[in-house]
Amino acid sequence: MATATVVKGLEGIVAANSGICWIDGYAGVLAYRGIDIHELAERSTFEETTYLLWHGTLPSRSQLAEFTSKLTEARRLPSEIYDLFRSVPTTATPMEVLRTAVSALSFYDPAESAVDHDSNVRKAFALTAQLPMLVAAFDRIRKGKSVVEPDPSLTHAANFLWMLHGTKPIPAATGAFDMALILHADHELNASTFAARVIAGTMADMHSAITGAIGALKGPLHGGANEAVMKMLFEIGKSGGDPVEYVKSLLAQKKKVFGFGHRVYRTEDPRATHLRKMSEQLSKDSGNTKWFDMSRRIEEYVKVEKKLNANVDFYSASTYTTLGIDLDLFTPIFAVSRIAGWTAHVIEQLDDNRLIRPRAEYTGPEYPVKYVPMDQRLI
Repeated sequence: MATATVVKGLEGIVAANSGICWIDGYAGVLAYRGIDIHELAERSTFEETTYLLWHGTLPSRSQLAEFTSKLTEARRLPSEIYDLFRSVPTTATPMEVLRTAVSALSFYDPAESAVDHDSNVRKAFALTAQLPMLVAAFDRIRKGKSVVEPDPSLTHAANFLWMLHGTKPIPAATGAFDMALILHADHELNASTFAARVIAGTMADMHSAITGAIGALKGPLHGGANEAVMKMLFEIGKSGGDPVEYVKSLLAQKKKVFGFGHRVYRTEDPRATHLRKMSEQLSKDSGNTKWFDMSRRIEEYVKVEKKLNANVDFYSASTYTTLGIDLDLFTPIFAVSRIAGWTAHVIEQLDDNRLIRPRAEYTGPEYPVKYVPMDQRLI
């Protein structure tokens, strides 16, 4: 029987050619279309970064204006989606509702099954504009509040905070959230992006691919880590204990400390560099540095004791909490950002498609196994 090299979790296996995102895990480099994430985080906007991911180059002033206008015009949801939100069980989580709502949006797409380039770009505009609306609208409906309509004068980041809170965000909050969206916009063939490409590769529609991506993101080993980080911080804060002693106890029990280490990076996650600064500044601006101070002490201890660096999830937890965002919205907000990368990968996959169909190394009984008739089988 033929044998093959099996790599559990496909670690290090190259599964696609892509011009979207480049990562050097040993040097701690993340780049979108060749542009370093540090430059984009400090100088770009989510709208410009999304254009870059979809089109391969930075836009001119007029191209960005047209792109932003199209994104703004796409901020529309069918009324039936709001009815869906009002009908879901009270136990439904925002991530479950987001997954279901994205799937339901395909009902109202005028060319739901079309997978040509222009159709995919149109759908990318729609979904990128609609995801923040879905998250904000459901959160308000479940709290008995009225839905806040989008404001066409606001940026993508500011508009989400406006629809979520019902008050115009201050520039510092908008800037911080915009940077967070940029930092989470793409990350090569992570679990959710790979899931989207596998689904797209079957010639399924964009909505199916993104629904699958959201399903993959829902898992705590992918999108739920920052939520787990904040739960830990809340628990420490509630008990009034020392954060380092709390983490020592977790490690002694062989329990995972979320927010540290990464499958790809062997140095600091470059996204964590910005989120740490962002968390610190927002904390100082708010007058409450509790969560940042706690996070910093934990990070320093884990780095010395376990030789692990903080990843993108660790400081995004305290950042989102300081922005007044509920814990169970952390992962949906990840999707609000990552939709830019997911759609870029679906477009790329379908522009030069080949069905993704790997093989498995068989480990069952050796062939041939004889069929045993019912009356001869042992009871």
